[in-house]
Amino acid sequence: MSDQQQFWTWFIQNEAELFDFEADQERIFDQLATELQKVDPNLTFEFGPKGTKREFVISAGGIKRAFPAVSALAYAAPPLDRWQITAFRPRRRSANVVEFRGKRVDPKDVQFSLLDNGKIAGVYLFIPGLVEGDAELKQIGYLLLDETLGEYDVETRLGLIKMLPLDASTSTQRYPLSDLPARFDELVARLEGHTRNPS
Repeated sequence: MSDQQQFWTWFIQNEAELFDFEADQERIFDQLATELQKVDPNLTFEFGPKGTKREFVISAGGIKRAFPAVSALAYAAPPLDRWQITAFRPRRRSANVVEFRGKRVDPKDVQFSLLDNGKIAGVYLFIPGLVEGDAELKQIGYLLLDETLGEYDVETRLGLIKMLPLDASTSTQRYPLSDLPARFDELVARLEGHTRNPS
């Protein structure tokens, strides 16, 4: 039995507990993390809100070399009536407030600048309160990018990603984070159009 099949066998055996994980969240999440790491040590997960179906997101944690493991595990998923299995953190209609290790950022307070080097898009993310060496706020920045653009696009269609304080001085034009998906898609379409059809 493959690692993927072993994982899904375990998932089915524990499906009721996973669906109602709020009853004993820490224990269930620890078990799930352990099982996922048997497939690939970089795999992480998210759950959607409880309804008639519940979303189970398999993520590479932003680590590109784990992308094939995410795809393989999601592809191997058996039909599950109460679950929607999603490979990679998807775009969300609107980014949520992100809290991580005692730090909290509201996406409404975040700005961005898109960069265009003619080959691949880049982004500056301006985060309130960011100082040099603040690993927690930088991690929040990456989580916000994943929510705004989706994990797959962040890792495959963005080159330079730079986290900057809100008061950083740059010559680039800034926009609210909520504008990023539309502006990013437009830039990527233009860049990939040029790549496919060199003039």
